[in-house]
Amino acid sequence: MGEMFDDGMQVRSEIRRLLVDHDRRPRKAYGQNFLGDPDTVARIVAAAGVGATTDVVEIGAGTGALTLALAAAARRVVAYEVDHGLESILDEVLSGLDNVDLRFADASRVDFNRSLEGSPWTMVANLPYNIGTGILLDTLQTVPKITRCVVMVQREVADRLVAPPGSKTYGIPSVIVALYGSARKAFAVPRDVFEPEPRVDSSVVVIDHVVPPDHADRAVEIASVAFGQRRKMLRRSLTSSLDESVIVSAGIDPTARPETLAPGDFVAMAAAEAEAEAER
Repeated sequence: MGEMFDDGMQVRSEIRRLLVDHDRRPRKAYGQNFLGDPDTVARIVAAAGVGATTDVVEIGAGTGALTLALAAAARRVVAYEVDHGLESILDEVLSGLDNVDLRFADASRVDFNRSLEGSPWTMVANLPYNIGTGILLDTLQTVPKITRCVVMVQREVADRLVAPPGSKTYGIPSVIVALYGSARKAFAVPRDVFEPEPRVDSSVVVIDHVVPPDHADRAVEIASVAFGQRRKMLRRSLTSSLDESVIVSAGIDPTARPETLAPGDFVAMAAAEAEAEAER
């Protein structure tokens, strides 16, 4: 057996042992870098505030390191894993746990509003870098029953999620997170805690869902168009989406560029547009 801590949490040597014993290799197509550090796992569970009454949905069960820790702390865990090839490993690792519901499915295609019973839920995930942002932002906008998201993402992605207006990393992810949640970076994660070791460093981000303002969905649409041409003034980038008079009536300078606008400014334009349509 590879080295494991007393509480059953996996270290990298145990992950290597599991992969060898089950004749599996990490798949680049799925962005698989398995977390093999009990301290980091424990910090994620703590950041999520998981307790005996918490229902957790985990995205990317992997070899089960985080799943084990969540199951030990939570009331129940619904764990999604896209790679059926990991089924035998997870059967071994999670054997005997009656509060874990393991589901092999592509989380980006799952309707969590239908698949998760009851409310509230906490999402905890070591998200693959190539699809993680999309799952997170979609969840924030469309699944209010998931009231907290604790995700480990590439450090640069974390920076974008919490970026303030005017910063180089401020963009659509920043706007969506600000309108639908309250976010903070919890802690940095070095690359040497993964098996295999990725080429990037990671960060854990905690986002608590908030009730979005009226017109938030339309505000995101407007921001998406504007940031699609972020070097252009609003009067040019939004010419096909908003009349310049709407921008002005919202109290926004039409010569401004999108990275200088606060999320609330996009809401103001959406509200002004709705008011103008109502008056027609």
